[in-house]
Amino acid sequence: MTTRRSRGDGGLHWDESRQRWIATLTVGYTPAGKRIVKKGTGKTKTEAKDKLREILRDYEDGLTLAKGDVIVEQAVNDWLKYELSHRDKATYEAGQIMCRVHVIPALGKRKLRELSAQDVDKWLAAKAKTLSTSTLRLIRSYLNRSIKRAMARDLVKRNVVDLCSVPRGKDGRPSKALTLAQAEAVLKAALGTRMYGYLVLALLTGARTEELRALTWDHVDLVGTPNAEPPVPPFVAVWRSVRNGGDTKTPKSRRTLALPQRAVDALKAQKIQQDADKEAAGEHWQDHGLVFASTVGTPLDSHNVRRAFRAVIAKTDLDPKGWTPRELRHSFVSLLSDQGIPLDEISRLVGHRSTAVTELVYRLQIRPVLQEGAIAMDRIFKA
Repeated sequence: MTTRRSRGDGGLHWDESRQRWIATLTVGYTPAGKRIVKKGTGKTKTEAKDKLREILRDYEDGLTLAKGDVIVEQAVNDWLKYELSHRDKATYEAGQIMCRVHVIPALGKRKLRELSAQDVDKWLAAKAKTLSTSTLRLIRSYLNRSIKRAMARDLVKRNVVDLCSVPRGKDGRPSKALTLAQAEAVLKAALGTRMYGYLVLALLTGARTEELRALTWDHVDLVGTPNAEPPVPPFVAVWRSVRNGGDTKTPKSRRTLALPQRAVDALKAQKIQQDADKEAAGEHWQDHGLVFASTVGTPLDSHNVRRAFRAVIAKTDLDPKGWTPRELRHSFVSLLSDQGIPLDEISRLVGHRSTAVTELVYRLQIRPVLQEGAIAMDRIFKA
């Protein structure tokens, strides 16, 4: 004779129409007095009871709205759509490509709740064979932020990506800097071209390409205030960039830089060139107030700058495919370091948050020759 289940044990029955076992348990009552019943189904009794236990664990953890069939691809797509899409266009498009190429094909079909730290470790280890460490760090970040968003919406209990570290990948493309002779050759090749002013300013101030493309004439003073106390030299106010919202990369990137005379001369020539462009364009001119613009005044994009830069490089002995505009900034750091400018001063000029960033990014260009000890020892142990 079978015994009756105790109260609270729930029920287990066969559903003929569904051809499945149904395990049920009352977990409480609504304010109206209606029972709240949780159900688990399976092809066997054990499977149904196990499923019910899983549902009850989630219920006790507060995951009452979670869906067990949500996959990683959905979480990544939701993050791209609702989070990354608010960033600037270039960042969003780059994130989309990275997720479509590296994250979704490998992990996308995995159920979100079944994704394990081992899955992520294996994925990163496989990617480490073909990707640089910085790229590995980036794709892990995309997955990490996607899972965090899913956690906040009760789709998964924990973020296993947080438990996984980034392995060392392939060595990335090394940073390069122009020597003084190479820099002079590049400027000579650019003389008379539309890129001359841009290259002079990039090389002699260390401004980022995204900052130069957003630079406006009202942020340029080619005269200064020589009679002020103290005198104010000609300067550029690097306060904007082409990033979303016009903000600079970091708060410290917002800086005002004195202009070397060569940069002043180049910007004066740029103004004359732009006035001629404006007259030639006539009613087609679109005035955005930009220092560096197209022949009709519209903003330049990164492709415009890169193409024009490589055309200049092609006139020198350098390989056009081996150099990018951002390496003018690296060259600025290298040339200052060669002249013995202190690291903290270089860091301020390039708008880094700290000297640690400068050393990390430009470690091949920085020459940290610490001389204080040698000078002191020479003074102590006189020859």
